[in-house]
Amino acid sequence: MLIVGLTGGIACGKSTVSKELKNKYNLFVIDADQVAREVVLPGRPAYQKIVDAFKNVPHLINEEDMSLNRAVLGQAVFSDKLKLNILNSIVHPAVKWEIAKQILKAYLSLCSVVILDVPLLFESQLHLVCGLVITVSTTAESQVKRLLERNPELNREDAENRIKSQMSNEERNYKSDIVIDNSKSLQDLHKELQLVVPQIKPRKIWTLLDLFPPIAIASALFTFVIRRITEKFIAARQRKID
Repeated sequence: MLIVGLTGGIACGKSTVSKELKNKYNLFVIDADQVAREVVLPGRPAYQKIVDAFKNVPHLINEEDMSLNRAVLGQAVFSDKLKLNILNSIVHPAVKWEIAKQILKAYLSLCSVVILDVPLLFESQLHLVCGLVITVSTTAESQVKRLLERNPELNREDAENRIKSQMSNEERNYKSDIVIDNSKSLQDLHKELQLVVPQIKPRKIWTLLDLFPPIAIASALFTFVIRRITEKFIAARQRKID
């Protein structure tokens, strides 16, 4: 089973690509954003940890259903790296555990490809389990414009802070195997996907071999090691450039 990491900066169009891969191409998609929403629901362990860590944030909890006010929480952390790191230290482990369970479910369902849709794929180190990484990218100005259209409650400064809180598009593109350009029309994006999808579907022989647990485990370990080596090579090369 090939695990394909799908990532992209906020408002770059990753969710559009993810939905098309799921609905048009019938691929098994694990949506980390959806998982992240589920693991912080009232009653879940991560929920209480967030409430305790950010108890000084006004209006953190929606009184009608006791859920977290995501807009308020977002404004509190995206302009403060320390608070963002605290939030990530709570949410990321819970998300990773749930993702691991869904990957196992996909394997037991005999899926040949799993799309791991994660905005912070590199930051969370989840790219290490991916045999292939795809990034959806766009221009900086398009990113700000789309974010403001999607979230009208934000001003330009808020939008830029959210973008700056993430890895830059340039670095993300450099670390990825395939970059999908989403700076043009939706029709152009569809055309790019038509070219990309055949590249991510493994041959049937590999899918059959992965049905044997020892081979699947060996393949996963090989992917992890290769990703580690590649990551160190990229970091060393980047240091020389800087």
